[in-house]
Amino acid sequence: MSKPTGIQLHGAPDIDKTSEEVAKIMEKENKLSRAVVYVKLKDGVLDPQGSTIKRALENMGYHGIKDVRSGKVFEIAFQQDQGKKPEELINEICRKLLTNPVIENYNFEILK
Repeated sequence: MSKPTGIQLHGAPDIDKTSEEVAKIMEKENKLSRAVVYVKLKDGVLDPQGSTIKRALENMGYHGIKDVRSGKVFEIAFQQDQGKKPEELINEICRKLLTNPVIENYNFEILK
């Protein structure tokens, strides 16, 4: 049985870590920081997954739900000595890989 997908740590590419394991490692090694990135579809972009969830909720008896929008959350553990400020690094990662700027917005928080 495979382990749930987690976070790949820099310097240990063969070790798949869950967010709980990453938090424990971060407590031991102050060199790592963590960012949480939230990605969602822009207003006006159709969200078939959100629509399906809304219908399912109504069918389950949850009435009064006006809208459901789906999204993604990424947890990134990183070393701060990458030659960039943490905000610049995470912004670059979001723009280059994690989001499609045509249809998605993102925001993030840096956890110390």
